[in-house]
Amino acid sequence: MSMTMTQKILAAHAGLDKVEAGQLILVSVDRVLGNDITSPVAIREYEKIGVKGVYDREKVTMVMDHFAPNKDIKAAVQCKMCRDFCDKEQITHFYDVGRMGIEHALLPEKGLVVPGDVVIGADSHTCTYGAIGAFSTGVGSTDMACGMATGKAWFKVPSAIKFVLKGKLNKYVSGKDVILHIIGMIGVDGALYKSMEFTGEGVKELTVFDRLTISNMAIEAGAKNGIFEVDEQTEAYIKERSDREYKVYTADADAEYDEVYEIDLSEIKSTVAFPHLPENTRTFDEIGDIKIDQVVIGSCTNGHYKDLYEAAEIIKGKKVAKNVRAIIIPATQDIYLKAMENGLLKTFVEAGCVVSTPTCGPCLGGYMGILAAGERAVATTNRNFVGRMGDVTSEVYLASPAVAAASAIAGKIADPLEIMKEGK
Repeated sequence: MSMTMTQKILAAHAGLDKVEAGQLILVSVDRVLGNDITSPVAIREYEKIGVKGVYDREKVTMVMDHFAPNKDIKAAVQCKMCRDFCDKEQITHFYDVGRMGIEHALLPEKGLVVPGDVVIGADSHTCTYGAIGAFSTGVGSTDMACGMATGKAWFKVPSAIKFVLKGKLNKYVSGKDVILHIIGMIGVDGALYKSMEFTGEGVKELTVFDRLTISNMAIEAGAKNGIFEVDEQTEAYIKERSDREYKVYTADADAEYDEVYEIDLSEIKSTVAFPHLPENTRTFDEIGDIKIDQVVIGSCTNGHYKDLYEAAEIIKGKKVAKNVRAIIIPATQDIYLKAMENGLLKTFVEAGCVVSTPTCGPCLGGYMGILAAGERAVATTNRNFVGRMGDVTSEVYLASPAVAAASAIAGKIADPLEIMKEGK
């Protein structure tokens, strides 16, 4: 029987020769992930199970990133609970302040995920690692607890949608624009419990970081996971960060897909998702004069060095508009250090931006960028639901780092091509 990339990975980890869509299977997992919000719930459930230690202390990972550095006493209690648990269980991969980063940027950077892995994480954007050919998906904290105890997880095998990419992206258009374009096309439930599988000649024109962004937001189309074919770029990225053996899975030529879409990357324009859903997308020929109060460049979706570099290229030599707060959040300590060494942080500060420690803070309305009533933000984050970043009357516009940077300078949602042409 023919299988997709995802189905092949799941079959191998279930010890089966084949699986089919809709089948319930018990799968061995290569990594279990939690953060400072979801892990405490999982720890409490894990303790109820009564096992004498996690299934593999090398394969359980906790990252303090949502409310860390701690924003209040409750956040401090949450992190302390994780810290004490990881100390007791001798968890190798525990990442706290000073060593941490935003989890879905940190794990690939540390080489903790390789092609062919199965990763579960108590965070919906765990689907990020499909960018490097792994099956990864978000689960609840109870599933995380069971995963820590047994190294297993139950799945219903997903069917798939195939995206055949061709062409090459234009200037200031990135992976964020690609995934917003796709979500605008198929809707926030267009891939419900399906695998979004990316293939075609156009894949090689996307950097690994573009792919990380696209896979990260597969969940915003309702997908179980997003996954890219492994190519030379992927393997170079992995070999630089990990010495683990890995296996590359490719879909069978006659694998079945629920839908197949062909997408010409050269036709994709800078895209903005208007409130209050990621599917509410528009390009600049449809965007009017929309003044903003805040810009956030960062998050697990767009806090990579590539993202900061693109933003700095637009911001350099300019000033953030009056009455706009521009917040830059490198996704990991290594990204922060590289941005500092290469002068990007100097560019941001001189322009009137503030640079933060790695944190998820503003993305989920936690801290470091909460919106007041009626305020508008352009953010490189992944969700713009009602009240996502603050007051229920505030508005979040999702965009690429280039669009966010241009908007910070213009004081309104702005096309980076126009900003660079005008030299503002």
